[in-house]
Amino acid sequence: MSTPTSLDLPEGVRRTGIQTSRGVFAALDALPVPGVCEREAALLVPGYTGSKEDFLALLGPLAAAGRRVIAIDMRGQYQTPSTAEGYSAGALGADIAAVAQATGARHLLGHSFGGLIAREAVLDGLDIDSVALMSSGPGALSGPRADELSSMLTALGAADADDDRDWSGLPVAELWRTYLEPQAVAAGTPPTIVAFLRDRMLGNDPNGLIRMAWLLLTAPDRTGELAGLHDLPKLVIYGENDNSWSPGTQEQMAKRLDAHRVCIPGAVHSPNVEAPATTASALTTFWDKAER
Repeated sequence: MSTPTSLDLPEGVRRTGIQTSRGVFAALDALPVPGVCEREAALLVPGYTGSKEDFLALLGPLAAAGRRVIAIDMRGQYQTPSTAEGYSAGALGADIAAVAQATGARHLLGHSFGGLIAREAVLDGLDIDSVALMSSGPGALSGPRADELSSMLTALGAADADDDRDWSGLPVAELWRTYLEPQAVAAGTPPTIVAFLRDRMLGNDPNGLIRMAWLLLTAPDRTGELAGLHDLPKLVIYGENDNSWSPGTQEQMAKRLDAHRVCIPGAVHSPNVEAPATTASALTTFWDKAER
């Protein structure tokens, strides 16, 4: 997950709910400070255990380029409630399509797990002008981060992806106290941000936490299908020190997609937080070119 460095809303950004055909999605809605949108709107989708606040540092610079920018909590994340449709990749992708249609967004960006879900929406027929995959990969998460997630699921008794039980009683608070909070404190995270991270984790639907984790560990490689959308501009953007999908893996994915590729110097898995100015500039350049 991304850890924002500040929770202050930039000028022109408001908290809202996006009403769609698939329910209401909690959002941060950013408009250019003059209020005039000269460019097409963009929709930002967070990763696993993330939220709309992951994009706070990007919203001001992106909106300043003359476009509306909407960042959301996916279904069951933080302030967006769960619904009866479940957490299949197809259902989550349909959610993203519904938000895009409700807001008129023509550019779609997915961070990490959000990139896998953004891809689902596009492959299911969402009509947009571009798609950007940030710190995301061609398929299932692998390597040390996948091992960590698998170990967490095993500790929770949720290692079986075919298990259809109700996880509402999952001890999320205990997971926070014994594992995630000590990590955040050891990293020197300010107390106000630690408190936010706690509220966000406890706000997640436990069923969503388990089923999204399963999706992250089992997602198929659909790069070839996405590459087949030849007329859709694509961007692969990632940190040079990404510790989830490796930079080499993302570089190869970009080549398979014939996508524009941007590697952000000094960033790890969250260029949106670690290098927001550079990341916002790269996204604006890509989106402006896609519109031309």
